[in-house]
Amino acid sequence: MTLERKVAEAFSMSDDAWIRHANPWSGWTRFLTALPLLIIAVWSRVWLGWWSLIPVAIAVFWIWLNPRIFPKPQSTNNWISKGVLGERVWLNRDQIPVPQHHHFMPNILNAISAFGGIVLVWGLIVLNIWITLLGFTLVTLGKLWYIDRMVWLYSDMKDVNQEYQSWLY
Repeated sequence: MTLERKVAEAFSMSDDAWIRHANPWSGWTRFLTALPLLIIAVWSRVWLGWWSLIPVAIAVFWIWLNPRIFPKPQSTNNWISKGVLGERVWLNRDQIPVPQHHHFMPNILNAISAFGGIVLVWGLIVLNIWITLLGFTLVTLGKLWYIDRMVWLYSDMKDVNQEYQSWLY
C-alpha cells in the first residue's frame, strides 16, 4: 500500500469524495485556503493562547470537509481536476504500474514540500514570519509542481485503464 493511499484512507477519501474533490471549486479552494488557514490558526496562539486550538481544529476540519461539500464536477477536463485524478492514479501505482518516467519527480516534489513543511513548522514554533513564509513558499511551489506532474501522469494513464478513462468527462 502506498503512503498516499494511507493518507487518503486516514482522510476517509471514498470514490465519491475523490470525484467531488475533482470539482475545480474543491481543488482550488483547498489549495488556496487550507495551508494559510492552518498557519493563521497556529500563529493565533500569540493572541488566543490555548484557545487557538479552536481555529486549528476548524482549519483541520476544513481540510477534511472540502472534498466532500462540492458537487460532482460538470467536467473534469481542466488542469486542477486532472491533477486530482492524477493523484488518484499515483496513489494506486502499486496496483496499476505507472510509466517509469513518472517515478522520480513526484517523490522529489513531495520531498521539497516536506522540507518546506519542516521549515514552516520551525517558523511557526519560533514565530518568525520570514522562516514561515519561506516554508509556505516551498510547500506551495512543490505542491503546484506536483499537481502539474499529476496532470501529466493522468494524461499518460487515462487510456491504460477503463476506470481511469471514465473519470474524464
